[in-house]
Amino acid sequence: MSSTAPASPTPPDAAPPDPAPEGKAQAAPPPSPPPVPPQVGPDPSLAGLRADIDRLDDSVHDLLMQRASLITQVAALGVQGKKIPFRPGREAEIIRRLLARHGGPLPRRVLPRLWRELFAATTAMQGNFVITVCEPDPPGGFATLAREHFGVMTPLRVHRSPAQAIAEVSSGAATAAVLPLPAEEEPARAAWWTALLHRDEPRIHVVARLPFWAPRTEGASQAQAMVVAAAAPDRSSADRSLLGFELPPEMSRARLAGALTAAGLAPASIILRRDPAGHIAHGLIDVDGYVTDDDPRLASLGEAMRRPVVLGAYAVPVEGDQ
Repeated sequence: MSSTAPASPTPPDAAPPDPAPEGKAQAAPPPSPPPVPPQVGPDPSLAGLRADIDRLDDSVHDLLMQRASLITQVAALGVQGKKIPFRPGREAEIIRRLLARHGGPLPRRVLPRLWRELFAATTAMQGNFVITVCEPDPPGGFATLAREHFGVMTPLRVHRSPAQAIAEVSSGAATAAVLPLPAEEEPARAAWWTALLHRDEPRIHVVARLPFWAPRTEGASQAQAMVVAAAAPDRSSADRSLLGFELPPEMSRARLAGALTAAGLAPASIILRRDPAGHIAHGLIDVDGYVTDDDPRLASLGEAMRRPVVLGAYAVPVEGDQ
């Protein structure tokens, strides 16, 4: 995703262009030359350029200190209205906005890395910030993925089961948990999302999907994960939601997809888990948009044994490096 520079406005005192002769098309203006980077200082020598870079570093540092000061004011006002100062939807919007306005030789992939560390530091300024991770055996790169997203200095606790990771979030010992992306063939103990159907207090929601910067470079973690927290997800400009169902055991994937589509909730993916005893089936559906518990479309789904549960939502990851 690249931004397009807006056309330069016509100066207010400029004369209007002469009209093209009748019957002839006006010639297209010549292409504008590429922008010339501004000279920060008058000395083009290596020493002079390094001095300019030092001055820019000082300016960047000044702005970072100003930003941190504003964060302390936000924390004091308590405008988030949340139990935890963790706003994955807003973080996603900030990164999208910066990527949309970015230009020049600095690679776009650097922006999420810089701001992810900044988010981690400023979130920790506002309260206890600990991440717990389910890293199955054998390891699948989930701890590395958590470090990539939540910062290299953020306290990280690793567990072998998703239940252990979620328990830390429920108890308040951790801010959020990084869990493997649900899969159709996973064993019952790995299907952590079925526990969220009970809506126990504190209610645990899916709030993010990782990696948010989807393009993977050589050596990067290839893991795919969900993040859960004891807070409702915050909306961004492009979201997807996860719906959980308790279903009759004979429910087919096609029948469920038809009911969802008829209700205006066309599914992008469906996971069906059937109870070996044959008493019940569980469904996990990924749908477009930000869906809340009071969405009227949920009430129209008569195929479920009870009203579907909104398990959470996540900001759509950034795809592509353009």
